Amino acid sequence: MIQIEDFEIKKAQKKDAGIILGFIRELAEYEKLLHEVKADEKILARNLFGKKRYAEAVIASLDKKPIGFALFFHNFSTFVGKPGLYLEDLYIQPDYRGKGYGKALLKYLAKLAKERGCGRLEWSVLDWNKPSIGFYKKLGARPMDEWTVFRLAGKELDELAK
Repeated sequence: MIQIEDFEIKKAQKKDAGIILGFIRELAEYEKLLHEVKADEKILARNLFGKKRYAEAVIASLDKKPIGFALFFHNFSTFVGKPGLYLEDLYIQPDYRGKGYGKALLKYLAKLAKERGCGRLEWSVLDWNKPSIGFYKKLGARPMDEWTVFRLAGKELDELAK
């Protein structure tokens, strides 16, 4: 693990739902998708910390001040025959970027994936986000250019579910 003075990564708790929501909104604003954020603290508390937990989160703090987070969940690779970790969101506030905190979060998740017997750590990135793409490539991650992500949501999801 990267050792950075006064920096820590901790598992998020129910009381952190507001912090997580704040980071989600900051990330969505950066990605020009703030209008798509429907989550609120209650929804996050229920789905991250309720009886059925759909995802997990960790909070990155510097001098006890939250500066970023990662939200992830398990998926499964039929080809590898093992679970994987899917990183839904990784976010470090702009003033703290380029100092190793994002790399520390990814190292934490890679270690967690190995501890849990996962075969992969995967995520998506917007194709215009060149700083993040460069950062991920520098870590050794490779883009899956031959794959296209599809999504059903809203009325299309409702329609198919009928």
